[in-house]
Amino acid sequence: MPELQVQLPDGSVRQVPAGTTPAELLDTTDAVAALVDGEPWDLGRGLDRDAALRAVPAASEQGRAVLRHSTAHVLAQPVTDLYPQAMYAIGPPTEDGFYYDFDVPEPFIPEDLERIEARMREIVAEGQPFRREELSRDDALRLFADQPYKREIIQATDESEGAVSVYANDGFADLCRGPHVPSTAAIPAFKLLRAAGAYWRGDESRQQLQRIYGTAWESAEALADHLHRLEEAERRDHRRLGLELDLFHFPPEIGSGLPVFHPKGGLVRMLMEDYARAEHEAAGYSFVWTPHLAKSTLFETSGHLEWYADSMYPPMELEGAQYHLKPMNCPMHILIYRSRGRSYRELPLRLFEFGTVYRYERSGVIHGLARVRGITQDDAHIFCAREQLAGELASLLEFVLRLLRTFGLTEFEAELATRPEKFVGTVEEWDQAEAALRDALKASGLRYVVAEGEGAFYAPKIDVHIRDAIGRRWQMSTLQVDFQLPHRFGLEYTGADNARHRPFMIHRALFGSVERFLAVVLEHYAGALPPWLAPVQVRLIPIADRHLPYAAVVADALRAAGLRPEVDSSSGRMQAKVRDAQLAKVPYILVLGDRDEQAGAVSVRLLDGSERRAVPLADFVQHLAATVTARDQASLPPGGRTVAARR
Repeated sequence: MPELQVQLPDGSVRQVPAGTTPAELLDTTDAVAALVDGEPWDLGRGLDRDAALRAVPAASEQGRAVLRHSTAHVLAQPVTDLYPQAMYAIGPPTEDGFYYDFDVPEPFIPEDLERIEARMREIVAEGQPFRREELSRDDALRLFADQPYKREIIQATDESEGAVSVYANDGFADLCRGPHVPSTAAIPAFKLLRAAGAYWRGDESRQQLQRIYGTAWESAEALADHLHRLEEAERRDHRRLGLELDLFHFPPEIGSGLPVFHPKGGLVRMLMEDYARAEHEAAGYSFVWTPHLAKSTLFETSGHLEWYADSMYPPMELEGAQYHLKPMNCPMHILIYRSRGRSYRELPLRLFEFGTVYRYERSGVIHGLARVRGITQDDAHIFCAREQLAGELASLLEFVLRLLRTFGLTEFEAELATRPEKFVGTVEEWDQAEAALRDALKASGLRYVVAEGEGAFYAPKIDVHIRDAIGRRWQMSTLQVDFQLPHRFGLEYTGADNARHRPFMIHRALFGSVERFLAVVLEHYAGALPPWLAPVQVRLIPIADRHLPYAAVVADALRAAGLRPEVDSSSGRMQAKVRDAQLAKVPYILVLGDRDEQAGAVSVRLLDGSERRAVPLADFVQHLAATVTARDQASLPPGGRTVAARR
């Protein structure tokens, strides 16, 4: 048997027989798999080459993926046993769990999930070992002869790959690349969450399957923490908040993924957009406006009809020409640049628009405001000379972080997506663009990872991610360097040397999408928006009808300072009105009674239950105006008497 050279985690090298397993060489106390030269590997799978070996801890990103993939396998096992007609499709791990798609005669109900989970726990307790086997494509097709979805996957594999890997335990086999945990006993904590419909391959023209969602973690404590986060996420769900706070809804008469914003929601959008416009004006951007549709020839030139046709709405035939709803604003901004000759003295030229674009997202991925079909982007395109690129990117990244911080988002990380295998342009252009993006990231001090080969075919980019108040990761702003569209549209400028040069183009969206950004902000704050962004900043609650005139005086004083008060003049008890204001997430609640009126003061309550009485009206107005100007969180004003927080 040949000998292999294996480098261990401590840097030492051991000579071992071929077929030696990682489990024989590593400390596997907390491990669920291994890395062999960076490739995920079963702990019990024999080595077949010289390699560097590392353990994959259960409590790591890769380790959790292995746990979840293994648990998905365990999920499919009882489903096919309890429901003999079930055909099983795919069961991948996800960021926080896993799912498995099944073709079954009837949708799963909660009682089904309880039965399945109970049987899964029995399988885990039995400690059934996972066995990996590699089959030829023909043998794999025979093994899954009665499983059409598995056969389709096998038939789609590249024949040059040779063997197909299968994992089996206790008579159940599943098509899988692996790795898996050594046995089902190595799955310490899991739970099934829900079932929903899902189209095969995400294609609405294909069979609708039943998808069971679950989650798995390295410990019972980690699972409990995750389930608590899920409960908190449900409480913060922007779709529910949108209805409860009267911000927006999705009328079926308009169509899926196309929201309408109510007066309060429209006001929040306006406040967001007004802030962004002021920031762009201060940063030297020029404001433009472009139509919602254009002839197909524009999108042929831009390449969108070649690369993005599946995400575009079908064309309209008008006056002998085809028109499309625009999927992106950039082709029209390019036409503005190209409308006349440009000089190097005009660069960088920064064009900005709140432009609504339309993309035909699959119905299965539409999710409230977070994934819509009508998308309003705070879209800017910067045309600059080669030597200006690095400075523009550094400035843009600083702009991004400043904007996100203003909205209370302070935990950032970035991803630099580099040149893919198939690309347009020259290697020199790519290298320069990637270097400029790296320099911008380093100058910002932002932590980032490199996503090798993940750039679009025409350009590298930076994606900025945030973590919200409950630790969820959201992809937000994007900066993308583009040298393909300037080439396709023949963009030029006259340089200082009086020669023609091609500009670089930077695509940049800070919100990304106004709708999606609002969804994130609503969930981050659980609907309790900071005073500057809240549609109603102050709810005035007169204790009795005789206090209504004083409430009007207070409201007038607030409006005169540019603030947004609302008087609750409804009948009902004061305590019920306070509760209504709290449910409406109004930052400041002013309860007005005899003493307040006599003293020209207000009693102030915050959503956290803290309270201050006898605050002079002028002091409160000044405090709130300063809070709004600074875009700070709600806080008690100075003066008056502090009262213990009410819970």
